[in-house]
Amino acid sequence: MGTTRRADMFTADGRPSDDDPREHGPTMADERTTLIESLRVARLTVEMKCAGLDAEAMARRSVPPSTMSLLGLIRHLADVERATFRVLMAGEDAPRLFGSDTDPDGDFDGAVTDPRLVDEAWAAWHAEVDYATRFVEAAPSLDVTGDDPDNRHGSGGGSLSLRDVLVGTIYEYARHAGHADLLRERIDGRVGQ
Repeated sequence: MGTTRRADMFTADGRPSDDDPREHGPTMADERTTLIESLRVARLTVEMKCAGLDAEAMARRSVPPSTMSLLGLIRHLADVERATFRVLMAGEDAPRLFGSDTDPDGDFDGAVTDPRLVDEAWAAWHAEVDYATRFVEAAPSLDVTGDDPDNRHGSGGGSLSLRDVLVGTIYEYARHAGHADLLRERIDGRVGQ
């Protein structure tokens, strides 16, 4: 019988274990705790997919014509966190970090092999995740709303509750965790749960 494609998983045998920091979170919890834990795990999954890679690997593109890379994903997710929690929910006037109206794909197009850019992307992502975490912790309920008048967050052009935002952010990370799986496998063959 041939070798298994699951031979190089992120945890020792690909099963839940004490060495997987996504396991052993709260279970049978209330709605808020469940959403927060789901988002924590989704974020951590993307972070784990990038673990141990140098700048060249982080910036390596998928397949032409796509400009997607792990570095681009981290830059994109930093901008998503910023737009969702700082701009939409907190009402701050915070410009995108890596893209702009004139360069909407700057998060991916600017993701080039440079250790400084990788460090900058991780610092920005961690800062935005920290901000979002503090915002959610301080919110009195999941019914707190943000206004999306231009429909940039898929609200149809109206209000979104924190509940909606958490579910949408989990969805965004889930989509990109799948991309990260394929990108990482292309880089070094590593696959993972």
